[in-house]
Amino acid sequence: MLSRYYTVKESGEHEIVIQKSRFIAHIKRVETEAAAQDFIQTIKKEHWDATHNCSAYLIGENDQIQKANDDGEPSGTAGVPILEVLKKKNLKDTAVVVTRYFGGIKLGAGGLIRAYGKATSEGISATGVVERKLMKVMHVTVDYTWLGKLENELRSSVYTIKEIHYLDTVEFEVFVEEGEIEQFNNWITEMTNGQGKISEGEILYLEEDI
Repeated sequence: MLSRYYTVKESGEHEIVIQKSRFIAHIKRVETEAAAQDFIQTIKKEHWDATHNCSAYLIGENDQIQKANDDGEPSGTAGVPILEVLKKKNLKDTAVVVTRYFGGIKLGAGGLIRAYGKATSEGISATGVVERKLMKVMHVTVDYTWLGKLENELRSSVYTIKEIHYLDTVEFEVFVEEGEIEQFNNWITEMTNGQGKISEGEILYLEEDI
């Protein structure tokens, strides 16, 4: 598993108009090629009356699955420009379909490349990008007398609280980077005068907007 990578937020849509042609970028996070193909087919059914539904996707830790489809546009003027935007933005596990409704004015090869690239780039910006960081979930259990102090300290620190469980005692679930676990343990121990019980939990991705 990658320690960190960029991808889009779940899904989004954004439309631009260039020389009277409508370009609608549909963006979706996908983790398998089957999911990407399902997404493309869904958009094609939704926009069955469009002139073109061009697409590209980039999947896998090492970008091992890459596909681009011009859907009737001149070769290399639609799918590849979409894919190049994904690569330039260092995105992973992302699929894009750009729907075009022709407005009567031909754009030429260069114009098409720019249009599909712009539609993709603006669509991604509208959807939003996140950084996914692989983190260890640390469990910190304390008596209720430590609740206020520990919560305040955690919220003003570099660490992110995943959840707080209010039971007989209070349990904090905190995202901590692998390389900072010892430092985190020492900090909690010192802050709680050794009364905080610390244990390691699962490894999960934490998503942060960028």
